[in-house]
Formats: sequence, structure tokens, C-alpha cells
Amino acid sequence: MCNILCTSIFPPYIIKPTKEAGNHREYTTPRLKKAADQYWLDEDQGITNRDYRLPSRARARVIARSIKWLFFLGFTIIICKFAENTTKTVKHNFDMAINGIFRDEIELKQLDKFFAMEMGRQIHRYIKARGSMSMLEKIEQRVETLSIPERERAMAKYIDLNRKVIANLDWRMLIARSMANYCDSYNYFVKMVADEETMNFYVKRMMEKYVRFHEVFEENGKYGIKDSDGTILVHARYDFLRTPFVYVDDLVSMPVIAEKEGKMGLVLPDGHDTVVLQFDYDDISLRDEDPWFELTKDGETILWNGLDELRV
Repeated sequence: MCNILCTSIFPPYIIKPTKEAGNHREYTTPRLKKAADQYWLDEDQGITNRDYRLPSRARARVIARSIKWLFFLGFTIIICKFAENTTKTVKHNFDMAINGIFRDEIELKQLDKFFAMEMGRQIHRYIKARGSMSMLEKIEQRVETLSIPERERAMAKYIDLNRKVIANLDWRMLIARSMANYCDSYNYFVKMVADEETMNFYVKRMMEKYVRFHEVFEENGKYGIKDSDGTILVHARYDFLRTPFVYVDDLVSMPVIAEKEGKMGLVLPDGHDTVVLQFDYDDISLRDEDPWFELTKDGETILWNGLDELRV
């Protein structure tokens, strides 16, 4: 098939068939037949220095036709592939609609709500294993006052500073639980969980909401912090930065340990570089329990927890 296609698209420029093959060959153009007849005539007369190639204009026309057919063939393949993918998508959406599985605004809002509850339970278990009952009560009281989008942002911020919360998280299990709360029948729940595209859609959606890690960046030899969207939280004005990766009791913003002109201080990642603790200390280290910070100045060390001043 490949040989036939190539022969039809690219006819040979030099006509030198054998006599046996030539007797049975059907030439597609009179010009090719004339060239072949001339070849046999010259062979009988012993002429060997004749050029049997097609004239330059004829070759140009052949090349132009070949390019045209190749373009047409490629365009046809692209159209067929697009039609095939479109058909698959339409068929899948139709099957989902027939089975009652179709994402709409109500479903999205409800799944977001139930998943926020599940993620809240995940954080609850994380703090319970490492904190105290008072911590659990404070964080739950604060979360109850937030809308769903606000909860998502607050928990994403908490996860950013406590990444072990989702270290071994089974996202599909949390989504399946959310779907169970949303569905009004077992059969609908089974269909929804079994639909791979729906599950992948919600896994991607929830990870984009909750996995929003900040990053430290460098600019002109100084360091700053950006959030996952690229918004500057701490400007690049410091020689050293350390973000406290600890759990906090009520989603309060933890200050960042920073060094400036050889002295240590604390600033908030609020985009305004709000100074919580002046740059007067020789060293500031982070503790794994309250009070969170250990301050050293002139050889004297004290413990500090000024988070009460940050709570609203």
C-alpha cells in the first residue's frame, strides 16, 4: 500500500523500465509514454547520453501536485482525528446525562462544601495527634465563622505551613466521602464514583484549591516569599528567611523569621512586611511547642509567643 501511494503521489522523473515491464505498463500521462518510447528507440540505436528526465516545468508541476496532495492528506487526517475526539466527548457526556451524572453549578458547590468538611476532619485528626483539646476547639470555632471559599483558603494556608497533613492523604477517598454526602441514592453514588473522568476532575479541582504552597525567591541577593499565585507575601529585602512549619491553634498567620543587617526579627507574610518583632535580636529559633519562638539578645535567651497580639 505504501509503495502504491508513493508511486501515485511521486511519479518517477527518470523512465528506465525493462522491456518486459514496459510492454505491459500503462502510463498515466502521454509525456511519460513518450519518454519511455524514446528510451526504447535510443536503446535500439545505441544512444546512451540522452536525458530522459521530465522538463523542469513538468517536474515543478509534479512537485506542486505532490505537495497539494500531501497537504490535503494531512488536513484530512487532522479533521478525522478532531471528529473522533469530539465524538468521544459527546458520547461520554451523553452517557453521563443518561446515567444522571452531569456536573452543574449545584453539584460543584455541594461537593466543595462536603469536601471542605472532610478536609476539616483531616486537619482535626492531625491536630488531635499532636496538639490539645483547646487547640481543636479554637480552630473549629474559627472555621465555623467562615464561608466555604474562606474555609478553603484558610485550610490551604494551614496545609502550606503543616504539609504533613496531606503527606499520605488519599484524595479519592475524601472525594468519595464527599460524593456519598451529595448523592441521594446508592446507585447514583456507585455510578458517580466509578466514572473515572468525574473522579479525576474532582481530584484536580480539590488539589488546586488546597495544595497552594508558597516559595522563597531571590532578587538582587535578597530573599522574599511568594504565594502559589505569584503574589508577594514578603518582599525581597532580607538576608535570610525562615517560614515556621508548625501547627497553630486557630489558623492565625505565623510570622516569618527574617534577618536584616545582621539582626533577626519577625515579619508577617501579609504583603506589607508588617514587623511583629523589631530587628534587635542576635538569633531567633523556632520551637515545636508553645511558646513558639526562642529569642537571643546579648547572650540572654527568652521565650516569646506574641500570637495573641495577631489574633482578630
